[in-house]
Amino acid sequence: MKTLLVIRHAKSSWDNASQDDFDRPLNSRGHYDAPEMARRLLARQMQIDTFISSTAVRAFTTATYFAKAYRLSEKKIIAVPELYHASVAVLFRTISQIDNHYQSAAIFSHNPGITAFVNELCSVKIDNMPTCGIFAVESDTLQWKDFQWAEKSFLFFDYPKL
Repeated sequence: MKTLLVIRHAKSSWDNASQDDFDRPLNSRGHYDAPEMARRLLARQMQIDTFISSTAVRAFTTATYFAKAYRLSEKKIIAVPELYHASVAVLFRTISQIDNHYQSAAIFSHNPGITAFVNELCSVKIDNMPTCGIFAVESDTLQWKDFQWAEKSFLFFDYPKL
Protein backbone atom coordinates (compact mmCIF):
# COMPACT_ATOMS: atom_id res chain seq x y z
CA MET A 1 0.00 0.00 0.00
CA LYS A 2 1.10 3.53 -0.81
CA THR A 3 -0.46 6.67 0.64
CA LEU A 4 -0.56 9.94 -1.29
CA LEU A 5 -1.42 13.34 0.13
CA VAL A 6 -2.12 15.93 -2.56
CA ILE A 7 -1.77 19.44 -1.17
CA ARG A 8 -2.47 22.74 -2.87
CA HIS A 9 -0.24 25.64 -1.85
CA ALA A 10 -1.55 27.97 0.85
CA LYS A 11 -3.08 31.38 0.08
CA SER A 12 -0.68 33.64 -1.78
CA SER A 13 -0.21 37.37 -1.85
CA TRP A 14 -1.34 39.61 -4.67
CA ASP A 15 0.09 42.76 -3.02
CA ASN A 16 2.61 43.34 -5.81
CA ALA A 17 0.71 43.29 -9.12
CA SER A 18 3.94 43.47 -11.13
CA GLN A 19 5.46 40.42 -9.41
CA ASP A 20 5.91 37.32 -11.52
CA ASP A 21 3.33 34.63 -10.65
CA PHE A 22 6.06 32.07 -9.90
CA ASP A 23 7.58 34.38 -7.26
CA ARG A 24 4.40 35.24 -5.35
CA PRO A 25 4.86 34.61 -1.60
CA LEU A 26 2.23 33.47 0.88
CA ASN A 27 0.01 36.13 2.42
CA SER A 28 -0.71 36.31 6.17
CA ARG A 29 -3.57 33.80 5.89
CA GLY A 30 -1.26 31.40 4.00
CA HIS A 31 1.36 31.70 6.73
CA TYR A 32 -1.34 30.79 9.25
CA ASP A 33 -3.09 28.02 7.28
CA ALA A 34 -0.03 26.01 6.22
CA PRO A 35 1.25 25.19 9.74
CA GLU A 36 -2.34 24.71 10.94
CA MET A 37 -3.08 22.15 8.22
CA ALA A 38 0.21 20.41 8.98
CA ARG A 39 -0.87 20.17 12.63
CA ARG A 40 -4.18 18.65 11.51
CA LEU A 41 -2.27 15.96 9.61
CA LEU A 42 -0.16 15.22 12.65
CA ALA A 43 -3.35 14.95 14.75
CA ARG A 44 -4.61 12.33 12.26
CA GLN A 45 -1.31 10.51 12.83
CA MET A 46 -0.63 10.62 9.09
CA GLN A 47 2.84 9.44 8.22
CA ILE A 48 4.65 11.33 5.46
CA ASP A 49 7.90 9.77 4.28
CA THR A 50 8.75 12.26 1.54
CA PHE A 51 7.74 15.76 0.50
CA ILE A 52 7.70 16.75 -3.18
CA SER A 53 6.98 20.32 -4.23
CA SER A 54 6.67 22.73 -7.08
CA THR A 55 9.55 25.19 -6.96
CA ALA A 56 7.18 28.19 -7.07
CA VAL A 57 7.66 30.26 -3.92
CA ARG A 58 4.13 29.79 -2.56
CA ALA A 59 4.15 26.01 -3.03
CA PHE A 60 7.66 25.44 -1.70
CA THR A 61 6.96 27.67 1.32
CA THR A 62 3.81 25.63 2.04
CA ALA A 63 5.83 22.41 1.79
CA THR A 64 8.41 23.90 4.16
CA TYR A 65 5.76 24.46 6.83
CA PHE A 66 4.62 20.85 6.52
CA ALA A 67 8.19 19.53 6.59
CA LYS A 68 8.93 21.58 9.70
CA ALA A 69 5.85 20.14 11.46
CA TYR A 70 7.17 16.68 10.60
CA ARG A 71 10.64 17.64 11.85
CA LEU A 72 12.22 17.34 8.45
CA SER A 73 14.72 19.80 7.06
CA GLU A 74 13.50 21.84 4.10
CA LYS A 75 16.64 20.55 2.34
CA LYS A 76 14.93 17.14 2.23
CA ILE A 77 11.98 18.47 0.19
CA ILE A 78 12.25 17.21 -3.38
CA ALA A 79 11.89 20.27 -5.62
CA VAL A 80 10.30 19.52 -9.00
CA PRO A 81 10.05 22.55 -11.31
CA GLU A 82 7.53 20.75 -13.57
CA LEU A 83 4.98 20.80 -10.73
CA TYR A 84 4.45 24.53 -11.30
CA HIS A 85 0.99 24.53 -12.91
CA ALA A 86 1.40 20.83 -13.66
CA SER A 87 -1.04 18.85 -15.75
CA VAL A 88 -2.58 15.58 -14.61
CA ALA A 89 -0.03 13.71 -16.74
CA VAL A 90 2.90 15.51 -15.10
CA LEU A 91 1.53 14.78 -11.62
CA PHE A 92 1.14 11.07 -12.41
CA ARG A 93 4.62 10.98 -13.97
CA THR A 94 6.15 12.65 -10.91
CA ILE A 95 4.46 10.16 -8.59
CA SER A 96 5.61 7.23 -10.72
CA GLN A 97 9.20 8.28 -10.03
CA ILE A 98 8.96 8.25 -6.23
CA ASP A 99 11.42 5.85 -4.61
CA ASN A 100 9.60 2.66 -3.57
CA HIS A 101 11.07 2.60 -0.10
CA TYR A 102 8.72 5.53 0.70
CA GLN A 103 5.30 4.27 1.78
CA SER A 104 3.73 7.72 1.86
CA ALA A 105 4.30 10.97 0.01
CA ALA A 106 2.97 14.52 0.05
CA ILE A 107 2.96 16.43 -3.22
CA PHE A 108 2.49 20.23 -3.34
CA SER A 109 1.23 21.90 -6.50
CA HIS A 110 -1.24 24.35 -8.06
CA ASN A 111 -4.68 24.74 -9.58
CA PRO A 112 -6.20 24.01 -12.02
CA GLY A 113 -4.11 20.87 -12.49
CA ILE A 114 -4.32 19.73 -8.89
CA THR A 115 -8.15 19.72 -8.90
CA ALA A 116 -8.23 17.79 -12.18
CA PHE A 117 -5.67 15.37 -10.73
CA VAL A 118 -7.54 14.54 -7.52
CA ASN A 119 -10.69 13.97 -9.57
CA GLU A 120 -8.81 11.23 -11.46
CA LEU A 121 -7.80 9.36 -8.30
CA CYS A 122 -11.00 7.76 -7.02
CA SER A 123 -14.79 7.99 -7.01
CA VAL A 124 -14.81 11.05 -4.72
CA LYS A 125 -14.96 14.24 -6.82
CA ILE A 126 -14.50 17.87 -5.79
CA ASP A 127 -15.36 21.13 -7.55
CA ASN A 128 -12.22 22.95 -6.49
CA MET A 129 -9.14 22.20 -4.46
CA PRO A 130 -9.01 25.13 -2.04
CA THR A 131 -5.75 26.75 -1.01
CA CYS A 132 -3.94 24.52 1.48
CA GLY A 133 -6.49 21.78 0.83
CA ILE A 134 -5.39 18.18 1.38
CA PHE A 135 -6.82 15.23 -0.56
CA ALA A 136 -5.58 11.84 0.61
CA VAL A 137 -5.81 8.41 -0.99
CA GLU A 138 -4.36 5.00 -0.35
CA SER A 139 -3.30 2.93 -3.34
CA ASP A 140 -3.27 -0.83 -3.55
CA THR A 141 0.24 -1.10 -4.97
CA LEU A 142 3.75 -1.75 -3.76
CA GLN A 143 5.40 0.37 -6.45
CA TRP A 144 4.84 4.03 -7.18
CA LYS A 145 5.29 3.37 -10.91
CA ASP A 146 1.97 1.46 -10.77
CA PHE A 147 0.12 4.10 -8.75
CA GLN A 148 -1.83 5.55 -11.68
CA TRP A 149 -3.49 2.25 -12.56
CA ALA A 150 -3.81 0.72 -9.10
CA GLU A 151 -7.07 0.64 -7.15
CA LYS A 152 -7.27 3.62 -4.80
CA SER A 153 -9.29 4.24 -1.66
CA PHE A 154 -10.31 7.72 -0.55
CA LEU A 155 -9.01 8.57 2.92
CA PHE A 156 -10.08 12.17 3.52
CA PHE A 157 -10.38 15.69 2.14
CA ASP A 158 -9.58 18.60 4.44
CA TYR A 159 -9.07 22.32 3.97
CA PRO A 160 -8.66 25.37 6.21
CA LYS A 161 -12.29 26.53 6.25
CA LEU A 162 -13.71 23.07 6.91
